[in-house]
This record gives sequence, C-alpha cells and structure tokens, in this order.
Amino acid sequence: MRIKPDSLMLFAAGLGTRMGALCTSRPKPLIEVAGKPLIDHALDLADDAGIDTMVANIHYLPEQLAAHLAPRGVALSLEAHELLDTGGGLKQALPLLGGDAAFTLNSDAVWTGPNPLKELAALWQPDRMDALLLLVPHAQAFAHQGPGDFRLGKDGALQRGDGFVYTGAQIIKTGPVAGMPGAVFSLNPVWDRIGADGRLYGAVHHGGWCDVGHPGGIVAAEQMLAGQDDV
Repeated sequence: MRIKPDSLMLFAAGLGTRMGALCTSRPKPLIEVAGKPLIDHALDLADDAGIDTMVANIHYLPEQLAAHLAPRGVALSLEAHELLDTGGGLKQALPLLGGDAAFTLNSDAVWTGPNPLKELAALWQPDRMDALLLLVPHAQAFAHQGPGDFRLGKDGALQRGDGFVYTGAQIIKTGPVAGMPGAVFSLNPVWDRIGADGRLYGAVHHGGWCDVGHPGGIVAAEQMLAGQDDV
C-alpha cells in the first residue's frame, strides 16, 4: 500500500536568529541562494513532485512572506502571538492540509540530486509506517552544525543516535500530531511516540543537502549547487 500524500507543510515561521543581520528586515525564507529565495527552492520541489496543496506557517515579518507566496497559491497558517515549534505549527495547520498524512519540508535547506519528496513518496508504506524521515549521512550534511539525529536499522527502522542527520523532509501521519496535547511542542515527542510503536522509519537521500540556517550555509549551498545540477 503506497498512497502518496497530496499536501505539504512548509516550515517558514522561524526568527532567523542564526542569520544575524541578514534577517533584520526580511524573514529567513526570503534570503536568496543562487539568485532565488530559499523558500522558492522548496516550492519548486513541491511543484515538480505534483503536490496539490501547500501550506506555510508564518510568524516573523509575515506580510513579506504572505505577499511572496500569494502568486504560488500557498495557504498560510499564521502563528500570530507565539511560535508553535514544529509539532505545534503542524498541528495548527492540519485543517488546511487535510488528509491522513502530509509531507513536511524545512524552508532553510537546499538539495541536489533526486527530488526528496519523490524519494519519500516512492518508499512510503502507510500500512507499517506512521512517519518516514529523509536522512543524510553526517559527513554529507553540508554546513550542518551539531551531531547526527538517528541510527538507521537494516529494515529502515529508526532509533535515536548519531550517524544520520534529519533533513527536514518527511511524510508523517496526521493522527499522531493531532493527538498531542497543548499548542506548542516540537516533532520530537511525536517521533518518540511513533518510534515506541515501531512505526518510525527513515530513508537516505541520494544527493546533496545543505543546511542554510546560518550565513555560512549560503556559501556552502551555492558551492554545492555550482558543482551539481540543481533539483
């Protein structure tokens, strides 16, 4: 059973603190990499994957993002009073996303190689998975700061530990997210609950991935893109 979700959550609400002065007057998703705003790299992936519904959460300088996203038909989930973190932001957006599962994608990363959303769709098995996370080996996580996130078993099951870095791309069922208490929470406790049930899986991206969460990531991403064809 491989039924591809038809909606995508774009995480775009962060303050861009690590970007410093670059985010004084614009939100991080509008910072340009290789002549194109970061969020447009993500939107192009979604268009190429044939995703019908796209939702972005917004908080910092929301008017700029709203104006930029309007021509692309992206629905907006405004986090007006406080940041809801990844889990809470996804939970608030569920009525806009619809369906039993959704893609999620961080807006502060750049990719080369196969379309990550297509990779996830090809491997998604909802009969045995509640979440499928796309990973890269720690050594290939360009400009990423910090340790790895998961160990990947031979059957694709995930456990916490160093080794692979989570890229911000996944398919996740909406039920476990909707069932979390409270409004503000990360996706980590959702994954932990899914993992405890033996339904948390991962796959490795067969291409490049660069974390553009800080100024050094811009240079690294442009170098990566210059060395390979963009997705």
